[in-house]
Amino acid sequence: MATQTQFHVLAVDDSLIDRKLIERLLKTSSYQVTAVDSGSKALEFLGLNGENEDEERNSSVESVSAADEDHQVGVNLIITDYCMPGMTGYDLLRKIKQSSSFKDIPVVIMSSENIPSRINRCLEDGAEEFFLKPVKLSDVNKLRPHLMKGITTKNEMQSNTNKRKGSEEIQSPDRTRPRYNELE
Repeated sequence: MATQTQFHVLAVDDSLIDRKLIERLLKTSSYQVTAVDSGSKALEFLGLNGENEDEERNSSVESVSAADEDHQVGVNLIITDYCMPGMTGYDLLRKIKQSSSFKDIPVVIMSSENIPSRINRCLEDGAEEFFLKPVKLSDVNKLRPHLMKGITTKNEMQSNTNKRKGSEEIQSPDRTRPRYNELE
């Protein structure tokens, strides 16, 4: 069951060549990859597309949640080009970070333009990394800590919930009252 532990990356780039390159690099690093050519298709895949496309959105949401229920395939990371027609990578980043369901998914932006103000704005608004194109294998190797951080955070949340449940049982009045009554 290697797919259970395999990370799923959503790659977004309008350039076929760049999309194929990032897809190959990610697959070489043993990631499961879904590649799309626009920000709107990425949102559609995640089930976050516009309200006027209810039917499509509902089918996308069902397929994504079915995947989550199966064995946590879901999307573990999104890597997107900055410059795309229609919706930029920055716009996609903002929509993902505003979503209650997907805000914790790490987002990486890539661009062939080295513009410090753009890089800073993306990082300040929630991007984990900003890669300059062409993306190299050494860049892809930087993704794993972000993926692990997401899993650690999820595990910590589950662990804290379990600890809280355990302490609630211990402190429950039904369990402690008889002891105190015996002492009186």
